[in-house]
Amino acid sequence: MMTDSQESAAPSRLPLGVRIGRIAFLVVAAVVVIAVAAAFFVTWTIQRSFPQTEGSIELDGLAAAVTVQRDDRGIPTITADSTDDLFYAQGFVHAQDRFFEMDFRRHVTAGRVAEMFGESQAGTDAFLRTLGWRTVAEAEVEAMDDTTRGYYEAYADGVNAYLASRSGAELSLEYAVIGLQNPDYAPEPWEPADSVAWLKAMAWDLRGNIEDETERSLLAAELSTGADGTEDAATGDLLAKLYPDYPFDENPVIVPKISTVPALGTDAEPAAYTTSETDGEAQQASTTVEWEETSSVIEAASVLVGDVGEGIGSNSWVVSGDLTETGMPLLANDPHLGASLPSVWYQVQLKCSTVSEECPFDVGGFSFSGLPGIVIGHNQKVAWGFTNLTTDVTDLYIERVEGDQYWRDGALVPLEESTETIKVAGGDDIELTIRSTVHGPLISGLTDDFTAIAGAPEPALGAEATAPASAPPGSDDAEYAVSLRWTALDPGTAATAIFALSTAQDFDDFRYAASLFDVPAQNLIYADTEGNIGYQTPGRLPIRGAGDGWIPQPGWDSSYDWTGFIPFEELPVSYNPTSGYIVTANNAIVTDDYAYFLSRDWDYGYRAARIAHLIERRAAVAPLTADDMREIQMDNEMWIGTQLATAMADVDVSGTGATEAVELLQGWDGQNSASSAAAAYANVLWSNLVQNIFDERRQPLAIDGQGRLFTVVSDMLADPSDPLWVNEQIDVDGMERMLALSAEEAYDELAALQGTTVSRWNWGDLHAITLTSETLGSSGIAPIEALFNRGPFPVSGGASVVNATGWELGVSYATTTVPSMRMVVDLSDFDASTWNHLTGASGHAYNEHYTDQTADWAAGIQKPWAYSAKAVKAAAVNTLVLTPAG
Repeated sequence: MMTDSQESAAPSRLPLGVRIGRIAFLVVAAVVVIAVAAAFFVTWTIQRSFPQTEGSIELDGLAAAVTVQRDDRGIPTITADSTDDLFYAQGFVHAQDRFFEMDFRRHVTAGRVAEMFGESQAGTDAFLRTLGWRTVAEAEVEAMDDTTRGYYEAYADGVNAYLASRSGAELSLEYAVIGLQNPDYAPEPWEPADSVAWLKAMAWDLRGNIEDETERSLLAAELSTGADGTEDAATGDLLAKLYPDYPFDENPVIVPKISTVPALGTDAEPAAYTTSETDGEAQQASTTVEWEETSSVIEAASVLVGDVGEGIGSNSWVVSGDLTETGMPLLANDPHLGASLPSVWYQVQLKCSTVSEECPFDVGGFSFSGLPGIVIGHNQKVAWGFTNLTTDVTDLYIERVEGDQYWRDGALVPLEESTETIKVAGGDDIELTIRSTVHGPLISGLTDDFTAIAGAPEPALGAEATAPASAPPGSDDAEYAVSLRWTALDPGTAATAIFALSTAQDFDDFRYAASLFDVPAQNLIYADTEGNIGYQTPGRLPIRGAGDGWIPQPGWDSSYDWTGFIPFEELPVSYNPTSGYIVTANNAIVTDDYAYFLSRDWDYGYRAARIAHLIERRAAVAPLTADDMREIQMDNEMWIGTQLATAMADVDVSGTGATEAVELLQGWDGQNSASSAAAAYANVLWSNLVQNIFDERRQPLAIDGQGRLFTVVSDMLADPSDPLWVNEQIDVDGMERMLALSAEEAYDELAALQGTTVSRWNWGDLHAITLTSETLGSSGIAPIEALFNRGPFPVSGGASVVNATGWELGVSYATTTVPSMRMVVDLSDFDASTWNHLTGASGHAYNEHYTDQTADWAAGIQKPWAYSAKAVKAAAVNTLVLTPAG
């Protein structure tokens, strides 16, 4: 149970999907301004934490010298004689550039943010203690084989070697600022579980359909008209209309035909996982707060990488040498994540001096600071990329609770309970009572939305799940609560899969690595220097019982439980398809005749369709090049915008300005280019139209998921008689008036923002991105924010566009989710492969590499990155040698 002090410490509640609130400081703003002026606008103070990148450093724990060569973007190539020294050095270099980010991340994943920033973050900690990421990470470390655990331990030793040499502001400018509020704070030594826990945060950020499931259940409750509170047929029809099926007849699937490939064999043994009858034991460490008011931090893990919003997803594709100029494959990838400063990615190469069985690494790509190894990239033979699988790996269950028990198949069984202590900087400790069921944490009470589901459980479940066979049991004293079943709350093997990917030499090795990559579930694409291309669905994908997870399930009826996981050998795979290419963009993986249920909440495939179209169109004219891949990544076509331009051609609007604005659309190429006036108007028109269609009447339906809304509105444009065109709340009686009103309002909105001369409008300024430090950059104290934030930068692209720079409908046009990095790997010449990410290598404000890649990122410019030893030596601007002490 939450104490009074804990309740008062929790931030004010916000709707599901909203990022956590600002980190509050327990000092008077005026005092801070004086302190900042006195302490931080001094060159020495700012630069004292910059890393040494030249010369040599003696370190305890190294067996031999390690070379760190940095290019003109500060990107390191680390070369060592042994794996212990290699990952030790990676830990040291990560800490040099990004330790504050690493330290903050581990406090987030462990539910210990209040130890850094005080009681304003106690609600965040309560939520994250609920999910128990740190506990699961510790179990995963314990289960690792000795070799893999050795990599994590060596990495931790390297981080700690850096911590032994510096403290406070010598580590990062942020620690000097934190010291104003929390002078006793000092970082603890790094541990392997600190690294593994970050994979849980990424899994949360890519968790799937929990927002859609929540919105559907609340909408069902809102629209229910039956006297007994159950869902009626009209409600079901409206839900189906607002959440339509994937348009299989219009947009592609990733694997239209599953390939026959050799089984992995007995030497490949992915981890075994519990099923429903033993899930209670697995979940005991992942329990939650009682369902009383605590906080609004469902997106707490996204403090750093951004909440699950419009644009979270990714593009990747691979093209066979049959279609390319060089005769070798090209692989492109641009994962879409929340914008963050510094970027979520850290670019690095890890090389053994002599590649051997004992030291097998010669790999480059993108890692996460705080995590050893390479997550996405290539080695000397194989390249790979990721996109979010978008399969449904989270389910909500409505539980029937009486006291310290809950109903399960007609009997009361005990809730699992434990207590934890949240330590608060400058405040009293908070005791937290934690509970869970066989399905997982009880999460109602953590946000208004989950609490509302528990408050109207039968409509939220739907008629099928409240039939007599599964009707809610219990006495009048029983209460409802909502629990979360999620694959990431069971220990897994993704932390081991990273190294299997880095050392894969062929498609069999790649598939073995994929068999270990369980959470977060990702589409994995592949190419090799032999000319092969491929795809594998990895992940731990549940097999469900009576329900499909589209809306919450009755927790008291075990027939709705998960019954197991899809066997790896039966997951979709594609190897050298006859089409010559494979595209993944969070679209449906397979058609609906696949043997297992995967999801009903795919991205609707507009990005995938556009990418496939561009590949085929260009390949029909000439062999494809790496330049073609980069240009496709920056394609800005707004599919719904072109539909609106056609629809507006016959609509009369009032006012000279609105008429001129509509005329912009008639000559528009459909591209959301930064300089385009028509793109600015098309997006503002789209925003106003969606809000007018759903204004007032469809609440609490969230107007997000723009790909879904593309499908909904496109179907409506083909049917002027659709009843959704009528909205009495705003005096609209049909499609033409709805379009005209939205067009007029869009003109007024843009005129107020950018002036009345329509030719001077531009999308880039409207859609600009401000890079914001997710800690001190959100403090609410302007001088501190100015130290760490950068921008705004004009941005092209948009929501459900290949260049997927997402924005929040009804909130702002500013970019919130981004292609967090872009890469094009050329299997004919790794040195010619090109790379870019959102910010820069450094996490130190005012370091030359803090945001030195941002301008190129916005313009879509990628640069080659030296891979061969000769090229690395020629590109090196700084060389640091780490030597054994003594």
